[in-house]
Amino acid sequence: MSLKKIFIVAVISMISWSCKTATPVSEVSRAEVKEMITSPETTLVDVRIPEQFSEKTSPGAINIPLAKIEDHLDFFRKQKQTVVFCNSGKQAAQAVEILKKNGIQNVYDAKTLQNVTAVKKEKK
Repeated sequence: MSLKKIFIVAVISMISWSCKTATPVSEVSRAEVKEMITSPETTLVDVRIPEQFSEKTSPGAINIPLAKIEDHLDFFRKQKQTVVFCNSGKQAAQAVEILKKNGIQNVYDAKTLQNVTAVKKEKK
C-alpha cells in the first residue's frame, strides 16, 4: 500500500472514531437529569399511553403520549425544562428526538418511570 493510501485510511479512521465518541452538545449527565427530576422548574412528561399512565406514574407527571407529542410543541416550548420517560426508554428517546427536530432543546430523557420514581424516593 502506498504512503498516500495509508494516510487516507488513517485520516478516515480518525474521523470515524471521533464521530462515534463525540458527545452531543445537548447531552447531560445522569446526575444532572436526577437533579432536574426533583426541580420545581421541571415538567415531567410520561409519554406512555393513557391506560398505562392511569395505572401508575410519577407524582406530578403529566401524560402526553408519544403519538401526540407533535400536537403539543407549543406546550413544550413554554416549559423551562422537560424530562420525559416511559416504560423501557424507547418511547422517551423517540419523544426527545421528535422535540429536538422541532427546535425544542430544553428536553431531557430520564428513560424509564422506574428511574424517575427511584430519584424521587432518593430525594425525600
